[in-house]
Amino acid sequence: MADPLERASSVAPDSVAVVCKDERVTYAETSRRCRRLAGHLARLGLKSGDRVVVVGANCHRYVEAYQTIPGMGLVIVPLNTRSSEAELAFASEDSGARALITDMPPRPFEKHFEHVIRMPEAYEEALESAPYGELGAGAGIGENDLAGIFYTSGTTGKAKGVMLTHRNLVANAWTALVWAKLGEDDRWLLMAPMFHAAGTCAVLASTWVAAAQVVLPTFDPDHALELIESEQVTATLAVPTMLIAMIEAQLRQPRQVSSLRLLSHGAAPIGTEVLRRAHKLFPDSELLHLYGTTETAPIATALPREQDLLSQSRARSCGQPAVGVSVKVVGEDGRTLQPGEVGEVAIRGANVMVGYWQRPEESAAALRDGWYHTGDLGFIDDHSYLFLVDRLKDMIVTGGENVYSVEVEEALYLHDMVLEACVFGVPHPRWGEAVHAVVVSRGEVTAEELTEHCRARLASFKVPKQIVVQRESLPRSASGKILKRELREPYWEGHATRIGGD
Repeated sequence: MADPLERASSVAPDSVAVVCKDERVTYAETSRRCRRLAGHLARLGLKSGDRVVVVGANCHRYVEAYQTIPGMGLVIVPLNTRSSEAELAFASEDSGARALITDMPPRPFEKHFEHVIRMPEAYEEALESAPYGELGAGAGIGENDLAGIFYTSGTTGKAKGVMLTHRNLVANAWTALVWAKLGEDDRWLLMAPMFHAAGTCAVLASTWVAAAQVVLPTFDPDHALELIESEQVTATLAVPTMLIAMIEAQLRQPRQVSSLRLLSHGAAPIGTEVLRRAHKLFPDSELLHLYGTTETAPIATALPREQDLLSQSRARSCGQPAVGVSVKVVGEDGRTLQPGEVGEVAIRGANVMVGYWQRPEESAAALRDGWYHTGDLGFIDDHSYLFLVDRLKDMIVTGGENVYSVEVEEALYLHDMVLEACVFGVPHPRWGEAVHAVVVSRGEVTAEELTEHCRARLASFKVPKQIVVQRESLPRSASGKILKRELREPYWEGHATRIGGD
């Protein structure tokens, strides 16, 4: 993971590496700062394989830590800034991390660490006095060495630590260079949080070609649009909730966004109608759908030039396998299914994790015969376009019929007044489960109107039995995924475990 920075600082030392607030740091400066950070961590007694937790907002220091910690042979553990005290304490203790780099005020979970480096003051003081440390080949790192432990937000029980090696993350960087077509003249807007795979997805790729990274510390749609305009941003990656917010902000106050040639999105499903609005407001941008998971470092498939497919069925696809990645769909018996057959999506490639930290049984269940089994339901067409229909745990079984929530949500998004939609199953005395929808509206609309809208587009058993219309946003994880379990759980209190589990 140190190779991209080594190249960039050699071929473009005076080029801007990172823009964050009022600070602009060149590649030569970034290289020096990273080596001094390595020197300071070594001075603290940290040795190869030791874990270092990072908790903080996006900034150029986070970009430095993301490259330095693995680059010197340590293991980075990025944690969600919105996590509870208990969640932070669990991941800190579970990972066995010795050091913490953070911009947060002191909190009780810090007792798990031998060393705490607080940004920006203590961090900068450490860099001023630290000697230069070794990165990359000089640190004796191999491609199969562990680079990071990335904790997923668990749906049941405790979160799992996804173990990604240097090989995994560098493989993703090569893939990103292909799908993003990055070059030295690009300016990448880094706006997803860096503790999430969407935030760091293009860090190594941008660095490798000496492109500039414009960092948005905390996402705000107006600030993002202002940066696109003022910094002449050329490419970015948004999770759906960000893209929806940017669309609404651009509608309220149009900004000059013609520099943006690539507007990619991923991490959660998105309605085709949302993409039509995005194309109308960002007409010079190529829309690119990316699918992947933390376990795949993260990219598995890509759908380029999505705007040209909006009138076709493939607009609902998440694309074909990315370069260097294999994707298939398997049945419950493990056999590979034929085009059009729905089953579990499985992924193989140099980007796939080596397992879950200290979870051998769960690692073995997820990694079978060289394939990572995602828990996503989908099918592949005769040209290897992947279509996701649901999560295994979210599929609704009503009266013996399978209903895929994504299909119902897609129908709801076709209504002009629907801003957000979430569909899930609730208990029903006759049918086992009933289709239920929660909708965030952008204007006046009734549940009855939305029901009739769905009835004209879906089979009767797929039409929601109840639709709740509200104006407040749906609960989401830091990665932008709607937290269906929070919406669903109250309906299942006192009932047996829902069909399909949770």
